[in-house]
Amino acid sequence: MLILELAFTDAPERLAARPAHRKQLADLHARGKLVAAGPWTDDSGAALILDVSRRELDVLLSADPYYRTPGVRVVSVRAWAPVVGPAAPGAGGGSVE
Repeated sequence: MLILELAFTDAPERLAARPAHRKQLADLHARGKLVAAGPWTDDSGAALILDVSRRELDVLLSADPYYRTPGVRVVSVRAWAPVVGPAAPGAGGGSVE
């Protein structure tokens, strides 16, 4: 599992590119590759939780022009190991050892 963190500026290009990007996110979610995604409440950036390898993430980033749009910057990519919730091993998500 990977968490992708983005930072945003008010560049108008970002807002123009957002609808196509969100369609791609919906497709990734339907295919089980995107667990969750959304902007920070102050719209300064966003977080995406993806169930993909780093290599696959690099391909996804290259395929979506949003990540190269003025006003969008990839801040970090971090490996994540959830212990609770639907993404946790066992997917019961009920207990923490």
